[in-house]
Amino acid sequence: MNQLENQDQLDALKREKDAVLVLFGGANCGVCQTIKPQIYDKFSVKFPDLAMVYIDCEQMQEICAQHGVFSLPVVQVFFMGQKFIEEVRGFSLLALEQEIEKTYAKMSG
Repeated sequence: MNQLENQDQLDALKREKDAVLVLFGGANCGVCQTIKPQIYDKFSVKFPDLAMVYIDCEQMQEICAQHGVFSLPVVQVFFMGQKFIEEVRGFSLLALEQEIEKTYAKMSG
């Protein structure tokens, strides 16, 4: 999962890719570090066209604030540049997967 360094990178990715998952986390967030490889390993196989990136909110507080991220972890999923899904703090990866699957199937079908 690539780590983004600025808002321009995220904007470019949302323009270039039909489906983008953004994990907002932090180096000191245990849950963030635990789910990061789980999301990548599972979703990269199931959703091959889903671009996945990580933003460290401890290093890039401004980007996180712009996206309304004030607690960690947060996952936002964009389809065609629009935010469709947002999961905050205590969420199920299975539920997230099912949400992505609904929209992803329509998009790629």
